[in-house]
Amino acid sequence: MQLRNKQDFWSGVMFICLGVGFAWKATSYSMGTAARMGPGYFPHWLGMLMAILGLVVLLSSLRKKAEETVVDRFDFKILAIIIGAIVLFAFTLRPLGMIISLFLLVGISSLASHEHSWKVSIANAAFLTLLCWLSFVKGLGLVFPIWPSFLGLN
Repeated sequence: MQLRNKQDFWSGVMFICLGVGFAWKATSYSMGTAARMGPGYFPHWLGMLMAILGLVVLLSSLRKKAEETVVDRFDFKILAIIIGAIVLFAFTLRPLGMIISLFLLVGISSLASHEHSWKVSIANAAFLTLLCWLSFVKGLGLVFPIWPSFLGLN
């Protein structure tokens, strides 16, 4: 067996590790049954499915027909941009509200892309903001500050 597709191989390893980790952590919660699911039931089986998916991806990378690829050098700058955007979102949600915080999150994290376009970033930010507002505020009834608190529009 020869490793031909290194990207799929390491993606499979990542999915297996995350899936097994989530499934294992979910066992510390009450599992319940399929008819009466406990809080650990869904994350446990979702983790198991993720691990199985990872195994399928990993095994497909070892096939003779797999496309031959290499893994590029890890770019820590991209990781720092994405983590920084998430941390900034966490700190700005209360004072600036959901709309401005989500626009900042999407705008800053899109800088991590090698094919960055401001038009696409603004369109993504608008779509995700609308989707989050519909899902969390209207759909689930969660209380988020929508606009900056100093405007008094919430």
